[in-house]
Amino acid sequence: MNKKILVGIALVGVVATCSYLFLYKEHRDIKTETADYVVSIPNMDVEFQTNDSVANAKYSDKTIELVDVVTSVDEANNSIVLGEKVFGTFIEKTPLKALTGKTITIKGRFLGYDELLEEYKLDQISIVK
Repeated sequence: MNKKILVGIALVGVVATCSYLFLYKEHRDIKTETADYVVSIPNMDVEFQTNDSVANAKYSDKTIELVDVVTSVDEANNSIVLGEKVFGTFIEKTPLKALTGKTITIKGRFLGYDELLEEYKLDQISIVK
């Protein structure tokens, strides 16, 4: 009987520990991660037009790197638009006025494609130097 109680307590302890470790993972640091994909906006357009569910599965929650011209900035929301197709919000407060019209490389976490606005959404972006 005592053996069954000890095994039961040990089993509950293992399940509780595994559950805790699964639910409370460390936060990702996108800025220091290596990009899973280095892509261009036209290539992403082709992939999403060909098969958007496959493209979403490929890029979703992955770190991607893009190069294009900054078409607009929103300092209040700490965000930019690249090539009129990619909307991204920065991790940290960044001076954005000087970026308009310049070609930059950004890295961030891909959130998805917004069909209504026809934009790709990224968050936690940073400028790659």
